[in-house]
Amino acid sequence: MQERRPGWLGPAALFLTATVMASGLMLALQPLTGLPGEVLELVQFGPAVGVAVVALVRPSQVRGLLTAGGARGPRGAVLLSALAIIAVAVAGSLLLHGSVPVRDPNGLVAPFWVVAVAQFVGACGEEIGWRCFLQPLLRTRFGPLGSSVTVGLLWGCWHMQIFAAAPAYAAGFLAATTAMSVLLGLAWERIGAHRLLVAGGFHTLVNLGMLLFLDEESGAVEPMVLFGVAGVLVALPWVLAALRPARTDRLATT
Repeated sequence: MQERRPGWLGPAALFLTATVMASGLMLALQPLTGLPGEVLELVQFGPAVGVAVVALVRPSQVRGLLTAGGARGPRGAVLLSALAIIAVAVAGSLLLHGSVPVRDPNGLVAPFWVVAVAQFVGACGEEIGWRCFLQPLLRTRFGPLGSSVTVGLLWGCWHMQIFAAAPAYAAGFLAATTAMSVLLGLAWERIGAHRLLVAGGFHTLVNLGMLLFLDEESGAVEPMVLFGVAGVLVALPWVLAALRPARTDRLATT
């Protein structure tokens, strides 16, 4: 008798519902804490709460998703890809204007190391939900690329404030989140262990790069469009590399 595998739809729906509800609560609590959003946004822990809620109902399934893998893979390449996204966006700004609005790290509301550590903690709060739980969960149904695109769009739409901005701003942001999700999702096919640390590091590097080199927080459209284009360009080699073995296998069978 074949063993029945755990389903994906119920846990995914529960995760998304709990994440949205927790995120709304945390957005409301943020002003009461006096914590600057530049340092840490409480809403980043919404996905972690979503995982915790699913774990109450499906503990073994959640444990299996979070601890799956163990293979050694291109972790350094993943982190370098985060830097490449910022570098490509900055290069685009240089081509268009001949200069980049670099922000002095000493001008932040807290010491840079405090901001960096807080950003990493917040990034891990997000990534344990999106990359370490939902992405491998959906992979069982939609495969590596389909699950990566789906999670990227959901991750982008979870940042609901983007829809109050210009359509091009929202499009650029969704392009970036989808591209980064695809990059990480395809990298996970070769990386198992330490996924949370790698994803959190990737996310932190991107956030710090945007904070220091891109003026997207002001709602300016151009930096966000450049960010989206940069994400797609950097993710493209990962997609091509993932498709190459499949193409090779098809040729070998003809």
